[in-house]
Amino acid sequence: MRVLVTGGAGYIGSMLVPAMLGRGWQVTVLDTFSAGEPFLAHSCADPNFDAVRGDCRDMRVVEPLLKQADVVVPLAALVGAPLCARDQIGATSLNRDAVVDLMKLVGKSQIVAYPTTNSGYGVGEANAPCTEESPLRPVSLYGRTKVEAEEAILTHGNSLSFRLATVFGMAPRMRLDLLVNDFTWRAVNDRAVVLFEAHFRRNYIHVRDVVKAFLHGIDNVGSMRQQAYNVGLSEANLSKSQLCERIARHVPGFVWLEAPVGEDPDKRDYVVSNDKLEATGWVPDYGLDKGIIELIKGYRMLRNGRFANV
Repeated sequence: MRVLVTGGAGYIGSMLVPAMLGRGWQVTVLDTFSAGEPFLAHSCADPNFDAVRGDCRDMRVVEPLLKQADVVVPLAALVGAPLCARDQIGATSLNRDAVVDLMKLVGKSQIVAYPTTNSGYGVGEANAPCTEESPLRPVSLYGRTKVEAEEAILTHGNSLSFRLATVFGMAPRMRLDLLVNDFTWRAVNDRAVVLFEAHFRRNYIHVRDVVKAFLHGIDNVGSMRQQAYNVGLSEANLSKSQLCERIARHVPGFVWLEAPVGEDPDKRDYVVSNDKLEATGWVPDYGLDKGIIELIKGYRMLRNGRFANV
């Protein structure tokens, strides 16, 4: 199996690429490597791994790599509502336009496995879980660009789209801004967090279970093709305050305050059903508590004070 992964040096890619190599697959990563960090250093010794520095918006770079691939995984994106709001041109050109251009070049036999976001659901119904049939009503530029890219993906006969819940867990290319990762970091280091609109609900999923979903989809593309699947923990449709309660089980003395003023810039609020993916035989391996314990151990190794004296 020959795989092209764009944005493969990111949070998910730094876990997915080694897993694919572990299966003996040939994996080429196209990335700008703008962080300048060796997040895939442990893969370089594998003869089946190759890295290409380039921008996936440049089809002159993408096309020759695409011709050699059986599977394409377009991970490259500006991820998250705040980042996309700050760079609207980059978000539109990378999250949507590059994917639309890519799909014009993909062959009929090639498999495309795409990560979108359940941000597309925006604000859900009061007591009705969002299924893959629920209306998509994104409330941010990030959500809109990913929804539009998914539309292009699902026109292809061998495509899969995974609507990811908020991802958590340790990875070589760590992200501290994701909700579980962020709140656990604050619990470990500050023992406190201030919540805006603490009743807003989200679903969560471990990064290793995201990898498992991608591999499962590629293995079963014949029966799963040309469809979208929610990927999340069915046990973890939680509000922000409920998430803090779970973290407090593992971090004694952690407290959270609900701010009387201010608002969350990301207005998502929904409960998600993951029944469709589970019905195909996929089950998550990492519950929320297991992930929080992992993060606590990982944060003993991390320092986030590059510009501090202590």
